[in-house]
Amino acid sequence: MVDHGVRAALAGALCAVAAFAAQAEEPASPAKLDPAASRVADEGAGVALDLAISEPVPYRAFLLAEPPRLVLDFAEVDFAAARPAELDSAARVTELGWGPIRAGWSRLVAELDGPYRIASAEERIAGDRSAAIRVRLEPVPAADFAVLTAGGVPEGARWADPKPAPQGAPKRRQTGEAPLIVVLDPGHGGIDPGAEVGKIHEADVTLSFAQELAERLRHEGMTVVLTREADDFVPLEARISAARAASADVFLSLHADALAEGEATGATVYLLAEEASDAASAKLAERHDRADLLAGVDLSGQDDLVASVMMDMARAETRPRAERLARELAASISATGGRMHRHPIQEAEFSVLKSADIPSVLLELGFLSSEGDRRRLADPVWRAAMQEAILAALNDWAVADAAEARLIRR
Repeated sequence: MVDHGVRAALAGALCAVAAFAAQAEEPASPAKLDPAASRVADEGAGVALDLAISEPVPYRAFLLAEPPRLVLDFAEVDFAAARPAELDSAARVTELGWGPIRAGWSRLVAELDGPYRIASAEERIAGDRSAAIRVRLEPVPAADFAVLTAGGVPEGARWADPKPAPQGAPKRRQTGEAPLIVVLDPGHGGIDPGAEVGKIHEADVTLSFAQELAERLRHEGMTVVLTREADDFVPLEARISAARAASADVFLSLHADALAEGEATGATVYLLAEEASDAASAKLAERHDRADLLAGVDLSGQDDLVASVMMDMARAETRPRAERLARELAASISATGGRMHRHPIQEAEFSVLKSADIPSVLLELGFLSSEGDRRRLADPVWRAAMQEAILAALNDWAVADAAEARLIRR
């Protein structure tokens, strides 16, 4: 669903763009449009817009009324290689235009023949670093369109920096004297549904499981924060910021992905690595980082020297703690009869695990590409058993972690 979700997704994408743009260098030159590989066309009952560009860029998509129109903002795309009429073969797009809106930013506007909603919007990056922005529109009743466009241009039209997460005193390592603070991160959401098998979306599976798990952990006295509470798009950096704002003791990202080769089955625990441990892990890293792709900026290599040194120092402490948590999770899931991947603990270059100061792991609950895993993920009995296993692992980890912290402080 996009309706209210789309506006939340756009707001999230906007924050992602602003935050990422503040940290990353602007492209040395504007991304160039490839007219031959681009199109605006009628598709089914809706409209398809595909833009092939020479490199990924931050972008956002939203709808406006009077007249109905789709607006895409970019930083920055050079449209000089094409004329709008050459791309537009859609009868449902009554007029197409583009041009600069201020230094470093350009805009595309497609006037529509009626009310539509944004069914999907994504940016895909190819191996040669070229990119494709794909937007799909589908018709909606006029009343629904009025709700979608009620706010006009989304707040933050100038793409101002988002407010930083509140920062208090530095987080001290937990010693068992206060409730464990757990941040659960249901993967994907909003315009990033994650893996899709039939009508099953990874974003829905992870959200419902996280909500159930949160209730179980709270019942045991833990403090739990979810990075998203609904089908909303939350940028990866914002998920990490939410964990810091919550003074998290531990960060657990939940996923249920799919691999085309169909070989993966069972739960898998992932730790952050500089490079993926195998080809499948590399593919999953690409899929899990779709939120980064939606914003269109590669943050790798952007840390300055001082920040890098500081983060390395923090990771020297958190890495062993994360490894202990991974072992506890794998052991607990196995002990309760849960099915584990043949390589239960792996490493991958997941952006969502890059918080240097919070022990972080990613748990693939199963794989939607596996028929057996799909059955288990939908089974309330299995879900409850998996949640009990995670609870037991967190309890065991917290006790050992607190004991170690007390020793260090002496």
